[in-house]
Amino acid sequence: MAKILNLRSKTKEEAVKKAIEELKVSENDIEIKEIEAPSKGFLGIIGSKEGLYEITVIERETDVAKKFIEDMLRNSKVDAQVKVEQVDNLIKVNIIGDEAACLIGRRGDTLDSIQFLTGLALNKINKDSHTRVLVDIENYREKREESLVRYANKMAREVARTKRTKKLDYMNPYERRIIHSALQNDRYVITYSEGTDPYRRLVIEYKR
Repeated sequence: MAKILNLRSKTKEEAVKKAIEELKVSENDIEIKEIEAPSKGFLGIIGSKEGLYEITVIERETDVAKKFIEDMLRNSKVDAQVKVEQVDNLIKVNIIGDEAACLIGRRGDTLDSIQFLTGLALNKINKDSHTRVLVDIENYREKREESLVRYANKMAREVARTKRTKKLDYMNPYERRIIHSALQNDRYVITYSEGTDPYRRLVIEYKR
């Protein structure tokens, strides 16, 4: 929930300065709305009244993602750093630290859960947002992708040689997309998915 502060001040500029000092934020992180205009009164002295300003701290999606994961690490007693960057409508979160490896899980299932929950946290502050979040730990996803591409090519060669259909182990949508992409232009095989998540698997079939 956005933090809101009501301040009385002689001017808008003075209200901004007070908010920055009290909230420990930069001017770019706040929005200000005039609730009551200040009054100079008679001769600028008698009956003068300060204005009332509503200060709202802007909740940036990158900050929300970072704080959510830092709180999760703290509660899990995992010593790690969190780096966040946004590229277009994708927020990339990388968790760095030797202890963080315990949060990857079997074939990244725990990592996927962390990513899902982080996405829910972002959705709470902006339900209409089209921003996606990608959470990684020590570049696990890049290494996993390289491993999956090698595996996909190996299975494709086997299918091309034997002309027998190969059903791979159950995979999440992210992993299936990697293999689909790796083999989409293959001369000898086609790929498709069958089943229902979480028991949905990718099939590699010889081109007839």
